[in-house]
Amino acid sequence: MKKGIVLLGILIMTTNIWAQEMYIFNENEKPQLTQAGAEHLASLAFHCIQTEYPNKLGHVITDATQVRTPMDLHPAFYGCFDWHSSVHGHWMLVKLLKIFPEMKDAEAIKQAIDQNMSAQNILDEVAYMNEPLHSSYERTYGWAWIFQLANELETWDNPQAKKWLANLQPLVDQLKTNLMAYLPKQTYPIRTGVHPNTAFALGFAIDYADLVGDTAFKNVLVKRSKDYYLADKNYPAYLEPNGTDFFSPSLLEADLMHRIMNDQEYNTWMENYMPQIPENILNPAIVSDRSDLSLVHLDGLNLSRAWCMMGIANHLNDNNPQKKQLQEAAERHLKDALPNIASGNYSGEHWLASFAVYALSR
Repeated sequence: MKKGIVLLGILIMTTNIWAQEMYIFNENEKPQLTQAGAEHLASLAFHCIQTEYPNKLGHVITDATQVRTPMDLHPAFYGCFDWHSSVHGHWMLVKLLKIFPEMKDAEAIKQAIDQNMSAQNILDEVAYMNEPLHSSYERTYGWAWIFQLANELETWDNPQAKKWLANLQPLVDQLKTNLMAYLPKQTYPIRTGVHPNTAFALGFAIDYADLVGDTAFKNVLVKRSKDYYLADKNYPAYLEPNGTDFFSPSLLEADLMHRIMNDQEYNTWMENYMPQIPENILNPAIVSDRSDLSLVHLDGLNLSRAWCMMGIANHLNDNNPQKKQLQEAAERHLKDALPNIASGNYSGEHWLASFAVYALSR
């Protein structure tokens, strides 16, 4: 094995036998996802995007007609335990199909996406969002992943992807309208380590607005980002994590802000925002029970910390010691989390692969 190469395996359970799929870490390059690793991660989402149960709906029942199955309520995104996991499962499959078009089960995966993301199914999802008391459904986490799914399809020169994007567009437009209406009314940001985190949604939405050149949308997003976070100083990151976090509020905010500043402004902001990075942020969180739906969130935290750290480090000055700190910490977090994506427990397997692919793609 060449010097400087570390092979990091993720465990795959086949009956009671664990095998390893490899990711490569090179001292001069970013982590690389192999085709074998991609095929394994794809299998986790492929397994669940059309698996209706178990299912956590988060559904407001307005009358007896609303007592319906997950597939009836959400014909596009009914699988993977909950709506948002189904959405980012679809995103991940699109991402991997783009990178590895010859990967195992590619045609079957395309057929499943084609069935789920039909034009009528997406229109039914839009109709659901417009029903009484449903306008806040999946706000803002699920909305953010819809923007990310649209991003992936926008950047894929493929006839099938263009069809899926055209089908998805009414939902993208609806959620963009909803977010633009909501943000001016949201007086305070939500600084949580789970789904409603405001900085996470703003980051993905800005990425989408940048990609499609939607200036009006981006102006709202940038204004609210500055309103919420520009004056922050000495963020108390030493208090993280909470027991069920899959996000680091402090790092998500920092990963958002480089999107709306030039690097000089960003470095000055970071000096005030996080003069020192506490050890509890630099070292991976401990996961005690991966069968627990909430505790397994901490594996996701380690992955999302990694992608935030890489995003932040990319915009820090080379002479800033935090740059190397964050780069090294990101690698530690990836090495800690990747072997645990396939734990044999649906609690984590229905969503962690998406976090892994996003982290590796940063």
